Amino acid sequence: MKEIGGYLELERLSGQEYHEHMIKLNLGRTALLYLLKAAGTHTLWVPHFLCESVTDACLRAGYELKYYRIGRNFLPEDGVRPAPGEYLYLVNFYGQLSNAQILASFGQYDRRVIVDNTHAFFQRPVHGVPTLYSLRKFFGLSDGAYVYMGNLAPALPVSLLEQDLSHTRMGHILGRYETEASAHYQTMLDNAHAFDHETVKQMSALTDNLLHGIDYAKARRVREDNYQALDSLLGAENPLTLRTPEGPFTYPFYHKNGITLRKKMAQYKIYVPTYWSNVLKDMSETSLEYDYAANILPLPCDQRYTAEDMRRVADVLHQCAAEAEETA
Repeated sequence: MKEIGGYLELERLSGQEYHEHMIKLNLGRTALLYLLKAAGTHTLWVPHFLCESVTDACLRAGYELKYYRIGRNFLPEDGVRPAPGEYLYLVNFYGQLSNAQILASFGQYDRRVIVDNTHAFFQRPVHGVPTLYSLRKFFGLSDGAYVYMGNLAPALPVSLLEQDLSHTRMGHILGRYETEASAHYQTMLDNAHAFDHETVKQMSALTDNLLHGIDYAKARRVREDNYQALDSLLGAENPLTLRTPEGPFTYPFYHKNGITLRKKMAQYKIYVPTYWSNVLKDMSETSLEYDYAANILPLPCDQRYTAEDMRRVADVLHQCAAEAEETA
C-alpha cells in the first residue's frame, strides 16, 4: 500500500530537462553496454587514451576490444579499419570534436560509431549517431546517463530494467555543499569504486528528479564565460589548438610539467585531476597518449565559479609553473 503521512521527503521538482526524450540509465559505462547490445556487435574499437572503468566494464560483459591511437586533434589516427560488424567508440575528449567531425567519422566508419559525449553534455547529438552522456562530471549528481539511440533500436525496453537507487551515494555531494571537498574525498572514491560491478539499470528516481531542478541555461553560460576567461589568460601559452565547446567541461591546458603542477596547485586548494591515470601505467612515456594524460591540465571552469576565480587559477598556475622551472 502507498504510504500516506509521516515526515516529508525531497520536493518533486518541475523544471525542464536539457536532454528530453532520451533513454535514462544509471551510468555512462552501462549506457555503452546498452548501445553495444542494441548494435549486436561483439567487438569494439576503443582509444588507448581511455579510462579503464569503461574497458573493464566491456571486458566483464564479454566484448572483445581492439585499440586505436589518437592524433593531436583527438580523432582516430589514419589506418583504423573496423571490420564489418565491429564498432568504433569515438570519444569527444574535452568536447573538442565538433558535430561536423563526428558526422564525418560516422560516414568514414560505415555508420558503425558510438559517440561518448561524457565531456560534452551541452552538445546535441548528431542525428542518427548513437550517443551517450554521463552526468556526474557536469552537475552535483552521484550517477545518471542519457542515451540517444541514433540509428539503433533499443536493446531492451527500459521499463523492464531494474531501477537504480542513489540515496546512499549522496553523502560526498551533500557534504561538500556544507564543508570542504577534502573532508569527503574518500567517500567519493568509495562510491566510484562501487560502480565497478554495476549492471545496466534505469536512472534512479532521485537523479531523475534532481535533473528537473537545474538551471541549464545559466550553467552553460557560466561555463562558456569561464572558459573564455581562462583562454584569454592562458591561451597564448597553450600549445593545444582548441575550439570553445557548448558549455565546456573544463579548460584543457597543456604544460610540459603537468604532473608536478597538479601537486603544487593542490597545495593552494586548486584540484586538477589526472584523467585516465591508467594510461600512465599502460602506455610508453614517448606516446602521445601518455603525454596528454600526464600534461593536459583540465582546469575547472564550471558553473560554481566566477571570472575572479579564473584569474586565481591562472595566477596560481603561473606561480607553480615558475617554481617548477626553478627546481627542474
